[in-house]
This record gives sequence, structure tokens and C-alpha cells, in this order.
Amino acid sequence: MHPLINIAVRAARRAGEIIVRSLVRLESLQVSSKGRNDYVSEIDRSAEREIIGIIHKHYPQHAILAEESGRSGEGDTLWIIDPLDGTTNFLHGFPVFAVSIAVALRGRLEIGVIYDPMRQEIFSAARGAGAQLENHRIRVSKQRGLEGALLATGFPFRDTAPDAEAYFAMLRTLSALTAGIRRPGAAALDLAYVAAGRVDGFWELGLKPWDTAAGTLLIQEAGGHVGTLGGGAYQLGANIVAGTPKVYEAMLAAIAPHVPQQLRDA
Repeated sequence: MHPLINIAVRAARRAGEIIVRSLVRLESLQVSSKGRNDYVSEIDRSAEREIIGIIHKHYPQHAILAEESGRSGEGDTLWIIDPLDGTTNFLHGFPVFAVSIAVALRGRLEIGVIYDPMRQEIFSAARGAGAQLENHRIRVSKQRGLEGALLATGFPFRDTAPDAEAYFAMLRTLSALTAGIRRPGAAALDLAYVAAGRVDGFWELGLKPWDTAAGTLLIQEAGGHVGTLGGGAYQLGANIVAGTPKVYEAMLAAIAPHVPQQLRDA
């Protein structure tokens, strides 16, 4: 196993322990708001500190981009961290959340790890070496179109009315063309599930780099495609479409009439 994956897995598991252990005291946790319907708890911060501490113990010279503490350090190697993706789920005791850790070298994703502490599942990928779930190779599903496909998504929750209007038009269209759409509430896990073939495609608006970094690499290494709403090359964060090669293309075609110019490659 790649040494960076070893450290990422170790850090993710340790963060997961902190998260799960805190579930028995949800009512007493300190929670603050980062924006409308956007929350952060003391557990997010505690898990993030633990992850960064483990990374810096082994790689003190590496830079960090983390959801709660921002960017620190300089250098070619950047760790991209979401210590608790699905905080709202976590705060309600809804058991769908994850730890996401990725490593980029000179701007290119090289390592991705997503850990589901409730199912104790580690999804991992290294560039050029494929994607794995608990050390077993995974591939995207064999689904070849939208008929019969199961998609995942995330609803807009910020004050972005024009974007939300476009999103719900996409949702109406894709709902009519597929077997179903799920909204679990943790984008990192949604992307991991695309890589593992549990869902056939995914799209969402307004994400951040730490939401998508690990999952993007997982899907690509599992044989899937990731891009913008307009089908362009994907840059971390913002708007994303992902899926099996055929589902990806079909999703782009289906949503194209509902994607305004300002969202096509944003």
C-alpha cells in the first residue's frame, strides 16, 4: 500500500473514532453556524486537529487545506481534508457521514481516502493503481444509460435562488428518466458509492474542494467520469457531475436545457 494512503487511512480511522464516540452526547455538543443551514461542531474541529496532527507527525513539511482551519503551509504536496462530511446528519444522529482525505502533488490528485465510520468501510485510491473498498478492487457499475439507473444528489441549501431553480429543473428531469434518486446528505460518500457501483451517477451544485477531492479520484480510478455541468474538465469544488461513462454522458444530455451559461463550467 502507498505510504501516503497508510497515513491517510490511519488519520481517517482515528477521526472516525472521535466522531462515533461522540454520538452518545450529541445534545451537549457545542455547535456554531458558518452560514444559513451550515453548521460546525466541536467534533468537526477535534477530528480535524487529530488528522492534521497525524499528518504532520509523518510529513511536517506538507501543506494542508482543511474545511475548518483553512490552508496552512506551502509546498508541492497538499492534503485536502474534510474531517466530517455530513455534519447536519451527524448532529441529528442520522448515520450517514464520512471522513474525506486527499493528497494532491503539484495540483494533481494522487491519493484519496474516504472512511464511513458507521459501516467501518475504507474507500481508497492511488493514481494509476485503481480504487479499492477494504482492499478489494472496485469499479463503477455497468449501467449504460439513465433507464434503470440509481442516482445520488445533494439539494442546494444556501441562498443561491437562481442556482436552486436550475437545480430543481434538473432534478425533475432526471427523476422522470431514472429508477430513483437518493439524497443521503454526504457528498463524499455519494462519490465513493459511485466508485463502488452502489449508485450509477451523482450531481450537485456549490460544493467545496474538500467535499470532492478524494471522491473524484476514486471515481476516475474506478473507471468513471467526472466533469462540470457543461461537460468540461472538473476543477475541485463547485458544481459536479459524475458517473459511469454512459450514465455521465446521458446525465449531461438530460440536464443541458436547464444549465444556464454561468453554471456550465463553474
